[in-house]
Amino acid sequence: MNVPENLYYTKDHEWLRTEGDTAYVGVTDFAQGELGDIVFIEIETLGETLSKEEVFGTIEAVKTVSDLFMPVGGEILEVNPALADSPDLVNKDPYGEGWMVKIKITDPAQVGELYDAEKYKTLL
Repeated sequence: MNVPENLYYTKDHEWLRTEGDTAYVGVTDFAQGELGDIVFIEIETLGETLSKEEVFGTIEAVKTVSDLFMPVGGEILEVNPALADSPDLVNKDPYGEGWMVKIKITDPAQVGELYDAEKYKTLL
């Protein structure tokens, strides 16, 4: 199981990669493995400011549909355009090409409430 050290994680298996006051959000390797083959991702929150743990979209696999939760509060600046045609990028590269949204963090203190890689591994 791949758990990069440079990311932050949630109990709901989302990850956050910070770049100043912006961040990228996606689902973890564990999450994509549990979901199976991902066939569709719906994110209709572009431009919205959402609170921590609020739903920002859904991810659909062959066997289930799951909500996607914000790891921290923020404004959705960008949705990964590649996922429209290739939702399976989340299966192939969950921490790279399979990112879901880019956000502007509204409360940087919330980042410190997330799990680091070691703590996330104990959750698994």
